[in-house]
This record gives sequence, C-alpha cells and structure tokens, in this order.
Amino acid sequence: MQHSFRKIAKTALILVYLVIVAGTVVRMTGSGMGCPDWPKCFGYYIPPTDSADLQFQPNKVFKKGQVIIVDESLKVAKADFETGGTYKEENWEAYTKHDYAIFNPLHTWIEFINRLFGALAGLATLVLAVLSFSYWKKNKLIPNLSWLVVFGMGFQAWLGATVVYSVLLPSKITMHMVMALVIVAALLYIIHISEHKIKDNKPDKSLTTLLALALGVTMVQIIMGTQVRQFVDEQIDVHGEYAKSLWLQDPTLIFYVHRSFSILVILLNVLIVYRISKLRLGYPKMVWVIALIFLEVLSGILMVYIDFPFGSQPVHLMLAALLFGAQFYLVLEAVKAGKTLKTL
Repeated sequence: MQHSFRKIAKTALILVYLVIVAGTVVRMTGSGMGCPDWPKCFGYYIPPTDSADLQFQPNKVFKKGQVIIVDESLKVAKADFETGGTYKEENWEAYTKHDYAIFNPLHTWIEFINRLFGALAGLATLVLAVLSFSYWKKNKLIPNLSWLVVFGMGFQAWLGATVVYSVLLPSKITMHMVMALVIVAALLYIIHISEHKIKDNKPDKSLTTLLALALGVTMVQIIMGTQVRQFVDEQIDVHGEYAKSLWLQDPTLIFYVHRSFSILVILLNVLIVYRISKLRLGYPKMVWVIALIFLEVLSGILMVYIDFPFGSQPVHLMLAALLFGAQFYLVLEAVKAGKTLKTL
C-alpha cells in the first residue's frame, strides 16, 4: 500500500506540473476566456465545437444552464425546454458574472483541456489522500498533509473560477500560479517524508541557508516574471498577437529588475555548487538545478532577442516551476541531513 502511495504521489505531482504547462499554453494562446463560465464550458460538460451550437435554433432542446450568445451577450437557459420557432426572452436569463461573450473553438478547447488536466490532478490527490491512511499509525503528518493538498486543489479550482469571473485579472492569475507552486511543494514534501532511503548527503548549516535563500530568490523571480507577463499581455492587446517585435519595445522597470535578478540567481547557485564540490557534501540533484537555470536563462534570451519564438513562453514558465521544485527538494534533503546527524 505504501509503495503504491509513493507512485500515486509522483503521479499527482506530474499531473500538477501538466496543469501548469496547460495554463501557460492557455495564456500564450490567449485562451483564458475560452470557457466564459465555470466549472462547465458554455453550460456543457464537453464544450461545443461550432458557433452554431451557441446560437438560438428553433425546435432544439436546451438543458438548464446551457448558454447561447444573443446580441453579443451570454444568455443562460432557465430550465430544460424545447425552443419554438422564435426566440423568447422569458426562457433565458443574462449571465451576470461578466460581459465577455466571444466564442473561439480553438481557445475553448485549449481552456477545456487545461481544466481536464486540473480535474485529473484533483482526482489523483484524492486517491493519494485515501491511501495516506496507511501511514496513520506510523506518521500522522503524511495523511494530514495529503488531505491538505486535496483542500488546496479545491481552493485552486476556486481561484481558477475567480480568474474567469474577473476576466483574467493579472493579480488573480499571479495568485493562481503561486498556489500551484504551494501544491507542488506540499506534494514534494509528502514524497520526501514517505521515502525510506537514507541519502549520502552530508549536513552543512551554511549550505542549508544558501539553498533556502536560493529558493526564496527563485520564488521572487517567478512572481516578478508574472508581472512581466502581465505587461506583455497588455502589449499584445495594444499591438496585436503578430507584432511580437513590439511587445517589449518600451518595457517597465519590473522587466529590467527581473532580467538583472537572474544574475543573482546564477551567482547564488554557482556559490552553492562550489561549496558542495569543495566540501564534497553530495546533493547530486544540484546538477538538475544548474541545468534548469541554464535553460531558463536561454529561453528568456530567446524571448527578448528573437521576439518570442513559438512555445518559448510556456517553456520559460515551466522551467521556472521545475526549478522551484528541484530547489525545494534540495532544501528538504539538506534539513534531513542535519537531523540525521543529530540522531547518530
């Protein structure tokens, strides 16, 4: 049972990362309002593929909550009914969460797939929480954390709804991203404390401090990155999605701070590698961190100097999320190494 638990925990972690990837694709393609309602999409569990499905049609059966677009506004069916020959206002009510009423099949299905990944991740964390009871006598922290993750996924789903209802308010999107990283951290902690193997890493207080500082710097860098992305989104609205060379024509101060902050990220992690190597402390996962930082910086350079090549934005954010996860796990390993030394 406990072996299955670790497999499910890793599966849930992968699915959460897939949700992050899907979310970045949603933002890259401007599909955030592809489904203007939540949790359904235009009132359907499986969204429509043709604009005709969202127009009034005579002699068609509509279910309660299904949506049509009338005069550039959303109308929601009040109850199950079959239409007659003409549109009757009394059968419909206005959608009041917002006034966004545009249907784009591609955007709709990109957003729908994003939500589907979210549902799968939520199901995986629920299975994880049920299996976690096998640890109840051994370590109550594991089931407690597992159920907190389930509630965290529920909160994340609610945040997703508020993002839609706010018509993609930047602060809501940032909060949504930060919560995703919190869930990643919780799952990594669960995987860490359920592991029975003892690593060969050596304890070092200064290293633990440096690793924690590097993790904090990465988190600040990610948050600043979401603000830069907000600016880019605004420029896309002004110049259009094909005028990529103009998106960073006149960047704000946060862009320059974000770019310069990457130097601190690099130097801090190089210092960590130097200390690990000099003192032979172990921590082989630090190689992953350096590789991720290299790729992260490279993707940032491509966006700035080669005008946002296709896929560079989601790759950049995904690398940041993976970097956060790798650094968080290293902090856990460093803390565990210190505790192991005290018990010897």
